[in-house]
Amino acid sequence: MGKMQFPLSIAAIVIDLDGTLLHSAPELAESANRMLRDMGRPAVPQQLLMSYIGNGISWLVKRALTGDMHAEPDAALYERALPIFEKHYTELLLQSRPFAGVVEGLDAMKAAGFRLGCITNKVARYTEPLLKGIGMSRYFDIVLSGDSLPEKKPHPMPLLHAARFFGVTVEQLLLIGDSLNDAVAARAAGCPVFCVPYGYNHGEPVDGLDLDAVIADLPAALKLIKKA
Repeated sequence: MGKMQFPLSIAAIVIDLDGTLLHSAPELAESANRMLRDMGRPAVPQQLLMSYIGNGISWLVKRALTGDMHAEPDAALYERALPIFEKHYTELLLQSRPFAGVVEGLDAMKAAGFRLGCITNKVARYTEPLLKGIGMSRYFDIVLSGDSLPEKKPHPMPLLHAARFFGVTVEQLLLIGDSLNDAVAARAAGCPVFCVPYGYNHGEPVDGLDLDAVIADLPAALKLIKKA
């Protein structure tokens, strides 16, 4: 944990998507298993597939094919698998639902005068229809997907870009996420970071990460911050 003085003085808040705002793991895992079925390969347990979420779809597909966090599948196999996964995920995309407290938290943040953004490693062709389809895009002044910039989390670039977009110092930009990627990106950028404990984080608890706070849900963040 950091040595921050609470409440933190915050001007804008950026929030991760998968595992923080939305419970998308069932759809991602089901898409991966439908892909494996179509390719005549055995299914992978959902819990294991959930531990692969957070680094983008390319990573998830590779992990599903190899059953290993680090192994690279045969290139031709991966090239065949990716469009099959994409077809299934497009069909299941809008079944994802917000976690408890998310809508209330976003409403309360807007009402308190915070400007909001969404920063995700999910590619834009899924991020934008998903946020629109579930009625959540109206909350965000900026949405940065995994392919919006040359780098994605855990690189600090998306956070630095968001701070410039909002016209705030990076120290007054709060990131709320659920994973090591979020913690590393925030520390590299120099901004505060809170994590929720209900997300994915490759199956590991978030309280072992270098964070400023673990919050039970989005509304809990408001107790720890004040409007800059």
